[in-house]
Amino acid sequence: MPESQRYNETVMDHFMNPRNVGEIKDADGIGLAKSSDHGDTMKLFIKVNNDVIVDAKFKTFGCGAAIASSSITTEMVKGKTIKEALELSNMDVIDALGGLPPSKIQCSVLAEEVLRAAIEDYRKRKTGNEETGVSVGCSGDCGRCKTK
Repeated sequence: MPESQRYNETVMDHFMNPRNVGEIKDADGIGLAKSSDHGDTMKLFIKVNNDVIVDAKFKTFGCGAAIASSSITTEMVKGKTIKEALELSNMDVIDALGGLPPSKIQCSVLAEEVLRAAIEDYRKRKTGNEETGVSVGCSGDCGRCKTK
């Protein structure tokens, strides 16, 4: 396998020993994101107290990079406010993992999407308002990642 396609130690650790796998039965927000191109599916559950994410768990069907991206995302959002969590980008996920092979960047994008979807769900449940101002999904046009 070419060097550029290998996973580093951090990615392998989060793949082999994923953190926060499972679901939160009384979750305050649940997000779902799917990759139509690669078949990966991520589901993220968040528990929020006073606008702070106090717990996060995931279920992911996908490759090692998808599992590692989900795992590191749950670790990164715990203790963050909703506003801080919304600032998390796929590039932050990649950086926290110490990099991903170019062909696996979409896994970090999926992690960002599922987080935004969980926050969107949380806000809808909290306010009962469909219009929360959070964009769910990725058009690939923001320039923060290399999805195209």
